[in-house]
Amino acid sequence: MQTQVLVVGSANADLVVATQRRPAGGETVLGGDTRTLPGGKGANTAVAAARLGADVALLGAVGDDGHGRLLLDSLRGAGVRTGLVRVVDRPTGVAYITVTPDGENAILVSPGANQEVEPSAVDAALPGAGVLVASMEIPLPTVEHAVTAAAEAGVRTVLNLSPVAKVAGATLAALDVLLVNEHEAAWLLGAESADPAGLLELGPRSAVVTRGPRGAVVVTAEGLTEVPSPEVEAVDTTGAGDAFAGALATGIARGAALADAVRTAVRVAAISVTRHGAQPSYPAASELE
Repeated sequence: MQTQVLVVGSANADLVVATQRRPAGGETVLGGDTRTLPGGKGANTAVAAARLGADVALLGAVGDDGHGRLLLDSLRGAGVRTGLVRVVDRPTGVAYITVTPDGENAILVSPGANQEVEPSAVDAALPGAGVLVASMEIPLPTVEHAVTAAAEAGVRTVLNLSPVAKVAGATLAALDVLLVNEHEAAWLLGAESADPAGLLELGPRSAVVTRGPRGAVVVTAEGLTEVPSPEVEAVDTTGAGDAFAGALATGIARGAALADAVRTAVRVAAISVTRHGAQPSYPAASELE
């Protein structure tokens, strides 16, 4: 199977509630109506790439339930290949999301079926892939195997290290691009004000640090390149990082220089935060023209 972008990651139903403020410990706060939307870092990344015209496949798992069908319908509707998405005997993953009026969100994930994404499923999917993108809502051994096996097969590798976790040095050394936000970079480097260039000392050939409304920083052996974001009015930041990851992988798969791929990814993420939800907010390629 020839695939520009192979995504190894999660598929979740997003249960989203708007609220004026998040509850403190032991407190109850009333919110708006619950909206059920397709999400999950893997599925989001795949849909974002497909909306930009990439040939994309998702390797993941969902349950045999309404949430699973919602996700498969959304993926197929965006043009994502779902032949590598297993239907398993566990409930589909769910993300419980609160969104405040400034567009910021807080998320609790129940992985469910995502825990069944196994390392053994990766190898058969690699032939013909151009870029592999992995993220961290699936078992860590699967992520580590996917990255190292892809690198050994000559497939370019991107790891969206979110939620941030300790991964093997061999996995980091196999990365073409380590993608993290500012908080994840600080956790990896052990200091809030650490130089992003220090990420390369962990092993990857390059890194990208997203900075929300301030854009992103590209880290290579040649130095740092700052990429600003367009100014927009955010209404919901859910899934913006995944939109960025999908656009970044698409650019790399098409042969763009890393900084150029990041410039497009910043624009895609900026558009996504002006709309509600994750996958429903992702722009088509025509909207970037």
